[in-house]
Formats: sequence, structure tokens, C-alpha cells
Amino acid sequence: MSVHSQRRPRAVPLPGISPVATARRSDDVAAQIRNLIIRERLAEGARLPAERELAERFGASRPTVSQALRSLSLMGLVEIRHGSGAYVVRRPEAMVTASVNLMLDLDRDSAGHLMDLRLWLEDTGVREAAERRTGLAAADGAEQDAAIVAALGRLRDTSGTVSELVAADTVFHAAVVRAAANPYLTAIYESVHGAVLSCQLRSWVDTDSAPLWLRHGGPEHQWALHEPIAAAVAAGDTVGARAAVYRHHEAMLAHLAAARPPC
Repeated sequence: MSVHSQRRPRAVPLPGISPVATARRSDDVAAQIRNLIIRERLAEGARLPAERELAERFGASRPTVSQALRSLSLMGLVEIRHGSGAYVVRRPEAMVTASVNLMLDLDRDSAGHLMDLRLWLEDTGVREAAERRTGLAAADGAEQDAAIVAALGRLRDTSGTVSELVAADTVFHAAVVRAAANPYLTAIYESVHGAVLSCQLRSWVDTDSAPLWLRHGGPEHQWALHEPIAAAVAAGDTVGARAAVYRHHEAMLAHLAAARPPC
């Protein structure tokens, strides 16, 4: 028995699965798993069955299941951990995410507007987080800093796989915006951020092929983009935090332009 199999937790059962028979079977698989996560109230961190078992229970191929899990990871419902499996991520703002994604599906040419909205939301978040940091008591400030530093460390320590980089990136930006202490801002931001990632990584979902900008960048590039944001917020530097967010935004615009086709 391998070290991974000894350490990973037991997979949760998924009752009610039925074979799929739609034109785009991965969407049906993703929808069934999504509904099970909600209906069965699967706990944060619960491990889903292995791809082979899911494929057998759905009557689908493993590539179809793999594609469905990648889609769920972009929705924020599942986190794919290399060598360990897929784990549930609970996000109560799922309906906001669904609405944003539906708007994008209805108008693919609106991706640029979505990028602008993401920037405005994060700009507000880091401004408020940095201003709030200067007024926090020492213990509360240290707690806020620790959450952001931990998220930044996760980004630095990824193995470089697309799923891990995407998960770490999402956790970092959520931690920074969450420091503004407005849960609605955080929820809306995460939904918009997830929709932007869906555009940038559509080829990864469909083909399991890492986009060019991730293959050439990797954790080091991501660290260089994100560390200045964390440092400025911790220092209560509103101007520096906003400037770092705008530099990150410019890099994301380049990433989106490199996506072929966009979204």
C-alpha cells in the first residue's frame, strides 16, 4: 500500500448516481455531483470517490469524469489534489457564481466587462483591507496577516500543476478581499474571479492541457505577482496595495488575450 493511500481519508458515498446519456456527458456528470454535494450536505474536505469508481457508477469514461471534476473545480465546489483525489469545497455563494457564469455564457463578448468588474471589486477589497489593517488591535492584525501569509505560502509551495495553482490563487485573492471584513463583497468577488478563471482555463477543462501562460510562468511568476499585494495590505499601504492589484490585473489581461479561443 502506498503512502498516499494510507494517509488519504475514506471517500464519501454518493447515493443516487445514475448513468448519463447526454450530448455533453461531462456537464451531466458535473451537474449530478454538484447536486449531490448540495443535497447530501457533504462536509468541507470530504474526499469524493476515485475517478475509476465514479466512471463505473455514472456509466461514463474516466476522461469524461475527469473533465467534469475540472469543471467543478472552477466552480469552487471541488478541489483537485494531485496524487490524492478530488475534495469537496463548500461555498454558500454558489448561486451568485451560477448567475455570473450564466451571464457570461449568454454573452461571451462580455469577458472584458467581467475583467473590469473583477478589478473594481478587488481594488475596493484591498483598499478597505489596508485601511482597516492600520486600525486593528495587535492580535487582530496579526490574525489577518497570518491568513494572507498562509494563502501566499500555499501559492509558493504548489507543485506547479494547473489545479493546484488555480486553487492556491483563488484562496489567496479570497483571503485578501476577505480582510475587508464584508462577506458579501467577498462572495461576489469570488464568483466573478471564478468566472474569469473559467474563461482563461476553458481549454484546460476540455483537453487537460495547461495553458501556455501557466506552463511558462509557474509558481515563481505567481509569487512575483501576488507577494506585493500581501505585503502592502499587511503594511496598511493603500496606495501600494492598489498599485499591486493593477499590476496583477494587467497580467491577467495578457493571460485572457492568450486564451485561444477566449472562453
